[in-house]
Amino acid sequence: MTQSRRSLRDPNRAPSHPGAFLNEIVLEGGAPTKSELAAALGISRQMLHGLLSEKHAVTADMAVRLGHVLGDGPEIWLRMQQAHDLWHAERKVDTGKLKILNQPAAAE
Repeated sequence: MTQSRRSLRDPNRAPSHPGAFLNEIVLEGGAPTKSELAAALGISRQMLHGLLSEKHAVTADMAVRLGHVLGDGPEIWLRMQQAHDLWHAERKVDTGKLKILNQPAAAE
């Protein structure tokens, strides 16, 4: 029997942006420095700053870079970004005026 997984995160709290995770976990304590991380990722310090300040999203390209440099694979970075984006979109998009196509047939 499969058990459903429940998140321990409060559903009213937005998932963290991957840039916040980088800032708080990876760069905490100053090792590596922001310049070292940017160089390792092959990006400019300005690009890294945009990510850390949550102005830039983690793209597939950036996820591959982060996953390789930090050794945890790209999937986790894309999942973090997707969870962050989806949480905000579900609260921003007004679905009340949208028409549902292909409604499921009523159960008999």
